[in-house]
Amino acid sequence: MTMRPGFLASTIGLALAAALAGGALADQIYVPLGNANRILIVDPARDAVVGSIDGLPNVHGLAGTPDGKLLIAGSYDERPAGGPAPEKPAGVSADEHAAHHATPPAGAAKPDAMISTLSMIRTSDRRIVRRIDVPGAVHHVATSPDGRLAAVTHPDAGAVSVVDLVKFAVISTIATGPAPNYAAFAPDGKSLYVSNTGNDTVSEIDATRLYVRRNIRVGAAPEHLVLSRDGRTLYVNNVQDGTVSVLSLRSGSARTIAVGDALHGIDLSEDGRTLFVAALGLNRIVAIDIATGETRETPLAPAPYHLAVIRGTGKIYVSSAQEPKTWVVDQKTLHVIREIAIGGKGHQMVRSPGA
Repeated sequence: MTMRPGFLASTIGLALAAALAGGALADQIYVPLGNANRILIVDPARDAVVGSIDGLPNVHGLAGTPDGKLLIAGSYDERPAGGPAPEKPAGVSADEHAAHHATPPAGAAKPDAMISTLSMIRTSDRRIVRRIDVPGAVHHVATSPDGRLAAVTHPDAGAVSVVDLVKFAVISTIATGPAPNYAAFAPDGKSLYVSNTGNDTVSEIDATRLYVRRNIRVGAAPEHLVLSRDGRTLYVNNVQDGTVSVLSLRSGSARTIAVGDALHGIDLSEDGRTLFVAALGLNRIVAIDIATGETRETPLAPAPYHLAVIRGTGKIYVSSAQEPKTWVVDQKTLHVIREIAIGGKGHQMVRSPGA
């Protein structure tokens, strides 16, 4: 059966209208598509694309507030600090807009510094409600458990910026190490962890007083991070040596699990007993039993990239670094259930509760 584009658009529109009429949108998966300049919206119940948010230049990093009301989208594009400001979002006064773009943000002291722009998106109507400048290209984004702060990594600046999501302002830019990549807040919101790819460390930041408490050595070229639910253990994928560091945050000691070749996405099962890893260089997805270290794996090609456990569904979403699609994988069997055409390269995927 061939479905006309107009019919498909009408069907999506009716589904969204029905959800709105019921008072709330269902949970959504948001998939940033890098230089396709958009975020794709996927319904995880049907593994179907239901919409998009456009006009977001080179969006790689993405996070949502816990209440599902706001998305924070980072751009990997940069511009000179004194250059033209981005377009003013609808509904924002000219004075408010100018206040966020009139001067270089904290940490951008040099007149020739490069900056990029964070976009704050209201999920209820998918509108950009604020844009604020930050000191450098943004790779990944994290939000605090109370939804008051966002952290964005700046690989080229060797720093992470902390953003107040109530005032929509950068409150601190903290040097961590060369090429900071990924960030994750502790469940209690008191600590922020940042992987530094350039010197094989993870920085632990006091998220209240905003300084680096300690730097912890892990494997070679750490990138993606995921914390255990109790906040005691940090799992770190080390891209260069193909290992995962299992880091005890109390002692600062780590054990190493060998996976092999270049790694990328990483996430934990809902019960916290299994760690899933996208082994990009091996064209495989790997499941590691946390207690025993035993592994299961299955081929997944080409180039499994970002990975997200879709809680409450028994599924994992895995994007491809080479083809414009996302695989839907069964957590228990690691079998591919279906593929979703996404029209670009999927980066930091986010599940957000209906707002």
